[in-house]
Amino acid sequence: MKSVKQIIAKNLVELRKFHKLTQMELGEKLNYSDKAISRWEQGETMPDIDVLCQIADLYGVSFEYLIREGSMQEKRAFMTKKERENKLTISLLAISLVWFLATIIFVYSNLIFEYNFWQVFIWAIPFSMIVAIVFNSIWGKRKYTFWFISILVWSALASFYLQFFEYKIWLIFILGAPVQIAVILWSTMKKY
Repeated sequence: MKSVKQIIAKNLVELRKFHKLTQMELGEKLNYSDKAISRWEQGETMPDIDVLCQIADLYGVSFEYLIREGSMQEKRAFMTKKERENKLTISLLAISLVWFLATIIFVYSNLIFEYNFWQVFIWAIPFSMIVAIVFNSIWGKRKYTFWFISILVWSALASFYLQFFEYKIWLIFILGAPVQIAVILWSTMKKY
């Protein structure tokens, strides 16, 4: 097992590189020399607790993140509440963009073509789920992806049905059953 000093050194290097900072740039932010940063990252010395807290705040992680062994993905639970909230806000802003575009299409079709294209709001649901899947795969938990995929499948089928309901294509919903079974089976697979 690695010593705490080695774990902190590894985490300091990982976080600095992830945030695309040089040792000199980090030193300037913390009012330390790049040589001091280098010694911390090589495990020769360790910064004071106050400095470690300052580094944690700078990178948006908890103090516990700095002393935990593992990959960034494994230590995601030790991100600060502020960072989690920011990621959620960014994801919701991206989804709100889908609804904003749907509203523009709806208003445009009503004003220019005098056509009430209300189905655009139904189509916004599967597109929102696509955005949610993308952001969840970057920042979220794996288990939510399967919920988003299920909502994507059923809302896409409902959108097709509502868009073309005069053709009596209700059988399209039968397509959702095997896809839903596949999603359930996929969700039970363990990650290596």
